[in-house]
Amino acid sequence: MDWIWAGVGSAVLLGIYDLFKKQAVADNAVLPVLFWAHLSAATVWVLLLMVGRHSSVMLPALLEVTPLGMEDHVLLFAKSTLVGASWIFAYFALKHLPISLASPIRASSPLWTLAGALLLLGERPSLGQWLGIGITIMGLFVLSLAGRHEGIQFHRDRWVLCMLMATLLGAASSLYDKYLLNTIGYTAATVQAWFSIYLVVFFAPFAFGWWRSWWPRGRFHWRWSIPLIGWTLLAADFVYFWALEQPDVMISVLSAIRRGGAVVAFAGGLLFFHERNGWRKLPGLVAILCGVLLLIFTRS
Repeated sequence: MDWIWAGVGSAVLLGIYDLFKKQAVADNAVLPVLFWAHLSAATVWVLLLMVGRHSSVMLPALLEVTPLGMEDHVLLFAKSTLVGASWIFAYFALKHLPISLASPIRASSPLWTLAGALLLLGERPSLGQWLGIGITIMGLFVLSLAGRHEGIQFHRDRWVLCMLMATLLGAASSLYDKYLLNTIGYTAATVQAWFSIYLVVFFAPFAFGWWRSWWPRGRFHWRWSIPLIGWTLLAADFVYFWALEQPDVMISVLSAIRRGGAVVAFAGGLLFFHERNGWRKLPGLVAILCGVLLLIFTRS
């Protein structure tokens, strides 16, 4: 099951991506960060599309983007809209919450992805995989309880609610990914290329509104981490989409493994951002790690 190891690689990259996001949005305007980060990512695919279609250079098969009709573009723009809305909620939440709490909340999406996979896709994880998913989610819950020691009341804090909304939209996106790649049969490169380009289209009106001061806004500061957000996400998503193309992939399991990137973000939050209550959060971190390892070594 190569898709499991691909999920692990994507999880590590996602943890690094979360750290770049936190550094980029700290005391910074969120909407221009989103726009410039994903413009950096889209530029990579625009260049690859130009090379593939207007030169004699042969790109590797993994990077070939297939021609699409109008209906296909509508489906891929819908994915960008879903993810873009999720990220607006997530970036604002990450700006105001410690990453050692925000990333675990975001990582609870396997719970919602699993529910959707069971109800809509008919997936049936094995007993061991159920146990791995359960332990992972339990660890995330334990981490969330540690937020009380930092004055964050989860049922009242609007930034926690923003992260929960981002998580629900992210879970819906995971199910939609499987539909695009497994049911319709788009290649990973095709989905990622047009998804990246349409994200810029989605964020452009928000960035323009920020620039024109249509609402009260903060100041924007350019940081080296902004383009790294886009490029790290490209790498994480490319590995993830490749895993989704595999015929035996189970989205409920892959999603849980991928959210193990919270472990990387958690450690980085303590190491680079000097966040508090590390020992209180450690049991939850260990539980996540055990759950992810169980998912890796359990066969369906």
